Amino acid sequence: MSSRRRVVVTGMGLVSTLGFSPRSVHENLVRGLDGFGPIQLFDTEQLSVRTAGEIAFEAEEHLGTGRNLRPLDRTARLVIAAAARTLDSSGLAEVEIGSQLVGLVLGSMFGSVHSIAAFDRRALIAGPSYAKPLQFANSVINAAAGQTAIWHGLKGINSTIAGGSLAGLSALGYATDLVRDGRIDTVLAGGGEELCNESFFGFLKAGRLAGSRNGAPARSVPFDADRNGFALAEGAALCSLEAEETARGRGAEVLAEILGHGNAFDASRGREAASAAAAIARGGAAALADAGLNAEEIDLLSLSGNGSPEGDRHEALGLAEIFGERLAEIPCLVVKAGLGESLGASGGFQTVMLIEAARRGSIPGIPGLKRLGVQIPLKTLSTGPRHLSPWGDRPRLGLIHALGLDGGTSSLVVAIHPPSNSGSLAGEQAS
Repeated sequence: MSSRRRVVVTGMGLVSTLGFSPRSVHENLVRGLDGFGPIQLFDTEQLSVRTAGEIAFEAEEHLGTGRNLRPLDRTARLVIAAAARTLDSSGLAEVEIGSQLVGLVLGSMFGSVHSIAAFDRRALIAGPSYAKPLQFANSVINAAAGQTAIWHGLKGINSTIAGGSLAGLSALGYATDLVRDGRIDTVLAGGGEELCNESFFGFLKAGRLAGSRNGAPARSVPFDADRNGFALAEGAALCSLEAEETARGRGAEVLAEILGHGNAFDASRGREAASAAAAIARGGAAALADAGLNAEEIDLLSLSGNGSPEGDRHEALGLAEIFGERLAEIPCLVVKAGLGESLGASGGFQTVMLIEAARRGSIPGIPGLKRLGVQIPLKTLSTGPRHLSPWGDRPRLGLIHALGLDGGTSSLVVAIHPPSNSGSLAGEQAS
């Protein structure tokens, strides 16, 4: 472990329903806002659920008017915009990217399922000779990552992690391994997902969306006793990861350091609470071991809670196995309370917003939270924000947890640095 390179976060960028910068999103979450509203992208007149986290996104406004946007579907446009903001935030936009290998690891559950469906639909209805080549190019899940690399001139590793709703966090873990093992010095990592009628209708039919089961009113409030599903959303969130020596060599500010990550799988696929909790505990323990930390050292948590009746409870039970009674004291960030379930983009949002919240000293609350559900020992959750104590003599240590829809679980451990910190990295406590 001592020979591994240290991996630092030097920039963050996102595109979301609550803003287009980590600061604006954090401020809106602290104010108790959410990004849910009537869907405009497709017709919902015949559907029982008609709201989601849809971004008011004009591609020309974010990507400019001087280049050809026609080959880019919605997923690619969201990711390209988030990548531009990440490059700006990290200072890499000021570096001649063509002179160095900057990679991209993107997590996504579907890629653009709308592009896939549109290509297949046209070919089936009109005939193969009428299929659109541009739609075909976007019918593979790695299209958004490839288009983003082309747009920004990223010539390093280009990978897509198709890990369901774990994809964004898994992408960060995979990118961390690439950097610390010396395969690349600089890489953008995170996730992106679009909102479309195909995925929305699928989750609606599966009874996963808030208000889609038993005729109950929508109640998408994570960990609340009356929660009944999630609000589907879209967006993209990325971090720029660099080897410590690379970041120091160009004078970049270090926002955080990624210390470790771990994954596990629940063979019951969420059907058995004990099995689900045990998998979460295994994945979290693996991340802590990879970081060289123990549970008592963690200061903050970023939770995957999205309002799913079973998933929220399983996550709380699993984290209780890791942290014991301390779980009732650790400040917890729940970004999906305001940003919704953005699937493959969720892990990116969780990571970016935990770093931002810790650096700003305020953890947003959960709007609409009335009372915690049964078997949810998360006593620090509330409707309003929680202000953190002043910085001590070390970075704040956070664990980010993502829970999949099919039994997967992923955890990432980060050491978050205070603003304007130019001293040594987190280290000795994780060595």
